[in-house]
Amino acid sequence: MAKEITRYIQPQTERELWARAAGRCEFNGCNRLLYKSPVTQERVNIAEKAHIYSFAEDGPRGWGPLVFNKKKLNEIDNLMLMCHDCHKTIDQDETGAKYSVELLGKWKHEHEQRIYAVSSIAPDKKSHVVFYGSNIGEQKSIIQKIDAIEAMFPEHYPAEESPILLSMACSHEDKTPEFWKTESDHLQRIFERLIVPRIEEANPAHFSLFAMAPMPLLIRLGTLFTDKNSVDVYQQIREPKTWKWQEYPDGFEFLIKRPETFNNPPVLIISLSDHISQERITRIIGNDVAIWELTVDEKFLHNDFMRSPAQLSIFRSTIRKLMVAIQQKHGIDTPLLIFPAMPISCAVEMGRSRMPKANMPWVIYDQNNKVVKFIKALEIGG
Repeated sequence: MAKEITRYIQPQTERELWARAAGRCEFNGCNRLLYKSPVTQERVNIAEKAHIYSFAEDGPRGWGPLVFNKKKLNEIDNLMLMCHDCHKTIDQDETGAKYSVELLGKWKHEHEQRIYAVSSIAPDKKSHVVFYGSNIGEQKSIIQKIDAIEAMFPEHYPAEESPILLSMACSHEDKTPEFWKTESDHLQRIFERLIVPRIEEANPAHFSLFAMAPMPLLIRLGTLFTDKNSVDVYQQIREPKTWKWQEYPDGFEFLIKRPETFNNPPVLIISLSDHISQERITRIIGNDVAIWELTVDEKFLHNDFMRSPAQLSIFRSTIRKLMVAIQQKHGIDTPLLIFPAMPISCAVEMGRSRMPKANMPWVIYDQNNKVVKFIKALEIGG
């Protein structure tokens, strides 16, 4: 064999291999940068060119079909850029059963396709994908990366390989004040740690938000993002099951119901995904209140009506105008008690629409199924 082929790899092949791999180890899960020391950060070439079909006939993966054209052993399709550790790992599998030709070829293809996709994105197409909710790690999440990417396409592509996870991990029950305080504080801390640096490093940064969490916390998350940042908020649609926006439903509009008198403290009922009767509210806070209501026509009053980004845009405009109207009647220093039943996307956008210095304090309630009534969850402002 020595007379037929050597380990010499053509410079143009090596350059292409480096370019395809973006200077990173192609072993799945490693991704180590190979042009500098991971310890001292000094510039040093720590890359090795690993063969998929082995260079030696008695190697762990043999020659396979390349036995008839051994020159292809040193061509780009049979080479992977790897660090020494990963190269050693695959070649220690003497039978090639664990690290097979098929598996290594798959890893090479996936790595190089990912590099191609990410490096091909125009700057204005990049978006940081954000997941927020309980059980969003690993296999527990009902929000999946592939669904998020499909929903974003073709307007945006992920700016990073993995979504940003804003997890919920409180051990308290959600009927207790401790739950809401712990989760709100945790949300602010993790937002400052994971989101704020990305806002500051990119001008402008864009985010694509996918969430499944209690409404008071979604509103709180919206107040952290604010409307100053570019955020696309997505809504899980149940039929068809997708996160991708659908067409605007015919005849849809938001309806505002005003109280007969404005002398009592204000209450806002948001009856969008379900009807909230006034009796459920007065049972908790008494009758001496002025109840405003934001709702929709009865045919849209269900948990799958939010289907179009145009609906969400109209919601943002409506909620801003509604807040101005309530403040004009009751004063900016008067707390507004909010009882929400609305889609996830609306809850986040309601928070984003809040103007800290121009809006009255919000006291947000949450329907708790364990105690079968609304309980006070969070206070924002004031």
